[in-house]
Amino acid sequence: MKIAVVFYSLDGNCAHIAEKIKSRLDADLIRLHIKNEKKRGKAAGFFWAIGVMLSKKPKLLPYTFDPSAYDLIIIGAPVWAGSPASPVKAFLSQAGIKGKKTAVYVCHAGGKGNSLEELKMSLADNEIIAEIDFLNPINESDEKKQKVEDWINKLV
Repeated sequence: MKIAVVFYSLDGNCAHIAEKIKSRLDADLIRLHIKNEKKRGKAAGFFWAIGVMLSKKPKLLPYTFDPSAYDLIIIGAPVWAGSPASPVKAFLSQAGIKGKKTAVYVCHAGGKGNSLEELKMSLADNEIIAEIDFLNPINESDEKKQKVEDWINKLV
């Protein structure tokens, strides 16, 4: 089975999960980047992220992704203000994913809001086989590691 993980990661949490999936399932990783994205200090990063959150569709750097090449497409997004991060929303609005097996995950620091429901609505023309939210997964504990492993096992 050919698997893609498409994700955006600002603080590394969604990238952490994507890497776990890649190592277990030999998935292709497609990391989304915003045009003019730079590493910033905490305060500057906060204000930059607010600007990106308010943007409905931030401009993404070019990426290569053909949905027809994959049997399973996994979408990973940070949660910003209770919703999936706007770079993932922008990707989903232009990717043309239809009739595929899909799975979704979100990473957050204390509240998933409606993020999973929003992702599933964006993928309504697909079969969603799994969904999950992760609370700060980069700060691994045995419990968090097991949660990731259990979810990955559900994917295949």
